[in-house]
Amino acid sequence: MNGNLRSAIRPGLRVAVVLKQHQRTGTLTYGTVKDILTKSPNHPHGIKVRLADGQVGRVQQIVASNNET
Repeated sequence: MNGNLRSAIRPGLRVAVVLKQHQRTGTLTYGTVKDILTKSPNHPHGIKVRLADGQVGRVQQIVASNNET
């Protein structure tokens, strides 16, 4: 599932994000969503989130929710 729709993302989801410094390479970072930072219902480059470890990036794909892992 991709990360372009805000309604599909909620705190606690495990996601793959691209951090600002990795936008050119597309390197993915995995983590758990702590906060959703994008206010609009969708975004073509991915919804911006803060991960539990404090890193901020745009969601590229939703990996799993906590009850699925």
